[in-house]
Amino acid sequence: MVALFKNDSVPYRPLVAVPRSLSAKLLSVLAVLSVLYVAHSFLPSHLKPSFSSLSFSSGRVRGTCTPRDWASGQWVPSAPPTNRTDFNHSSDAYEFLGLQGCASSREVFWHLGADNDRLWDRFPAVASWRWQPPSTCEVRDLSPELLLRDLVEHGGWLLVGDSVTENHFFSLSCLLAPHVRATPDYIANPYFDRGWPQHLYLDPSSPLVSKLSFPPGFDIETTPLVTFRRVDLLLEPAALEALYRSLHPDSPLVAENASLFSDEAVWNLAPSEYVKLFTAPTPRANYATMIVSTGGHWTTTLFAGLKDPELPKDGILNVIEFFGEAMEAWARQVQALLDAADNEERNRRRQVLARAYLPGHEDCHDYREPTKDYKPGQWGWYNWNQIGDFNREFEAVLESHKYPDIHFLPIDRPALLRPDAHAAGDCLHIMTGAGVLEGWTQYIWHYVTVELPGRVR
Repeated sequence: MVALFKNDSVPYRPLVAVPRSLSAKLLSVLAVLSVLYVAHSFLPSHLKPSFSSLSFSSGRVRGTCTPRDWASGQWVPSAPPTNRTDFNHSSDAYEFLGLQGCASSREVFWHLGADNDRLWDRFPAVASWRWQPPSTCEVRDLSPELLLRDLVEHGGWLLVGDSVTENHFFSLSCLLAPHVRATPDYIANPYFDRGWPQHLYLDPSSPLVSKLSFPPGFDIETTPLVTFRRVDLLLEPAALEALYRSLHPDSPLVAENASLFSDEAVWNLAPSEYVKLFTAPTPRANYATMIVSTGGHWTTTLFAGLKDPELPKDGILNVIEFFGEAMEAWARQVQALLDAADNEERNRRRQVLARAYLPGHEDCHDYREPTKDYKPGQWGWYNWNQIGDFNREFEAVLESHKYPDIHFLPIDRPALLRPDAHAAGDCLHIMTGAGVLEGWTQYIWHYVTVELPGRVR
């Protein structure tokens, strides 16, 4: 409220006289608004009304490229990272993908798509494409040095999801090399379980160290910049069992006291565990953004209690319906945990991004370039042809104003158009260096530094 009052030796004379009755009314309105503002500040997020129509300009940079706008672009040719064409050994992948190295030591050549010599003919063409968003999108080029600075000074990323999210973590370990180090060391000890946390830390020998401004309590040795936790379903099976029984007490599964799950292996943590890690103070953590993704393990094979051979795709619609219910429960729990943490640190708000999941491509290894359009698989492997339905359920949940700190990112289209960019061993996972995973990093970095700061909570 600039210039409502003047504080100097000259008596204040309004340019236009205001009747006293109107002044009283104005003061009454201001008093009511003040009470509403204070009440709003202390309400839980799901009870807070939206005052977006009353918002004033904050001077912050407003959004320039929404997730869906960014994903509406196209793959365009770019110069290959090398002029070489003689790919002779798996280690050639670094040069052919334009990488200085990778900090992570977990299944390196699988992540680089270089563990099958029958597919070496993909190089260097597989790394000769870049994602071009529409001209209306203003997204800066991906700079490893600037990204690293933001991870240190403004908060790191906690990646929560399945092995496709692990693909993203590995890509980050290459993008930020040689300025980061990774744990654990899978060469010295290859027997770490898939559920073991993986971290990227700032390397003390990096020349960037002297140029960074470290937050209070930040410790180069113990404060991670990026962490990956393997969490396939975002909720633990026991919690999902209880949720299903509470929502569907009259279902045959409950009547028969049958299990919702088969004995298929999955890795999971409760939201209370990974949100506790997400909101931990320095030096243990300094995260500002948690990026989650799920969908690939929500099948009738794992959710055997929802399988129905008499329905299309063995009853996959039963799984999709319960997925929507589960993500509603997940969002409610995560937002409450964030609110509790933010009440303790009133000057900081952490954000959660739910990245759209992606299906695989049948016969992916027959492709050598991007496609113009995405076509569902002919045979309907796994739940791949229904991944779009899972994404729509998750997005519908997060459209609610009840979850102001959880945002859905529909940025799956670039991956849908890259059947040529899968790992050499299967047609679901994405290889590092082809531009897909790096595109996720570029847009997420843009989103948390440009799009989100422009929003009024």
